[in-house]
Amino acid sequence: SETDKLASIVEENGENYSVGERQMLCMARALLRQAKIVIMDEATAAMDHETDQNLQRVIREEFATSTVLTIAHRLDTVLDTDRILVFDQGKVVQCDAPAALVNAGTGIFFDLCQEGGYLDKVKIAE
Repeated sequence: SETDKLASIVEENGENYSVGERQMLCMARALLRQAKIVIMDEATAAMDHETDQNLQRVIREEFATSTVLTIAHRLDTVLDTDRILVFDQGKVVQCDAPAALVNAGTGIFFDLCQEGGYLDKVKIAE
């Protein structure tokens, strides 16, 4: 049952947990260790939208003083970050705050935001 999950045996590589559950366990471990550097590689890819949003809120609140490196394909995961690195064929082609990249009016990040309908969600710097 769900109430016994914390007392359950964890099989090798966490095989008895879903991908989303394993991601949540890793996040809990980082929280308990009070990690100063957190690397998340598509951490929310296997989660439903509601769980993804909740996890993003926890990351913003609990790791506010940590360095969080997020590798993501979902733009809404990184729109409120301090800096965005855009890679193209293994090379950094853009690096700046999301608003600055959007305000440039051109570039890969701008194009992705425009195509995905995210331009209005990026805090436009005045």
